[in-house]
Amino acid sequence: MKKILILIITISIITYANHINWQGNYNKALKQAKDENKTLMVLLIKNNCQKCKNIIKNIFMNKSYIDKLNQNIISVIVNIDNKHSFPLEMYWSNEYPTIFFVNSQTETFIDEPIYNINEQNIKNFLIKITKNQEIKKHE
Repeated sequence: MKKILILIITISIITYANHINWQGNYNKALKQAKDENKTLMVLLIKNNCQKCKNIIKNIFMNKSYIDKLNQNIISVIVNIDNKHSFPLEMYWSNEYPTIFFVNSQTETFIDEPIYNINEQNIKNFLIKITKNQEIKKHE
């Protein structure tokens, strides 16, 4: 199933020019986010989850906010069925998919997890995070 998800993402990346730059390794994504002083967006998915596949296809492909997300956030897909790939105790959920936004410097949550993923709550968080970055630049 993991191979099918990777194939879907790869085909989608080839098909659409405007896409999220997903990382597949939590530790590498966290390191990159720390190095670049960016927020970490963790998309928690599960094998055999059709809603997870639909979210990737319908929310994170070819949308107007994708470039802004890529500029401000490091994104990683974490599969709950591969427990060795991320700190399970931190990103635990009963609902899939779930998005966690994390301060990469302190590895703490910036906001509540998003269970009902839609374009509007992604846009709202992006507005919030870019405003916070602008405030920090002027301090």
